[in-house]
Parts: sequence; structure tokens; C-alpha cells
Amino acid sequence: MKCRITKEEARAFRRRWEAINAAEREELRAMSMEDKLRQLAALMASRELFDWTEEMKSEAEVRERWNRLRKVPRV
Repeated sequence: MKCRITKEEARAFRRRWEAINAAEREELRAMSMEDKLRQLAALMASRELFDWTEEMKSEAEVRERWNRLRKVPRV
């Protein structure tokens, strides 16, 4: 079953995301530098919660995976 959207639905979807992005930019502009730094510090501190060494793959392996995905026919 194909699930295609019309051009108008796609345009409406894009307009909604543009509105969301604009609202987010305004929120970030209104945010104080102190709050921005506090959020950055929280993000940097949270990296210790994840064991990235186990999840990291070699660059060649990642490229190969992307190449396989690109070759998959789009239905």
C-alpha cells in the first residue's frame, strides 16, 4: 500500500516545521547566556552516562553501511 501525500500536504508540513523552527530560534534568542551555558554543561556532563566506545564503529564500516542503504531501491 502506497502512502503518498499531495503537494499541498507537503507544503503544509513544511510550513508547520518552518513555524516550529522560527519559534525555537526566538526562544533561543530570548534565553540568557547563563541558561545556555547551564544547558551546555548538563549535556557535557551527561556524556558519561553512555559508553560510546562500545557503540563506535570504524569509519569504513559506517561508510559501507551508508553505501548499502543508498543501493536499496525506493518503493
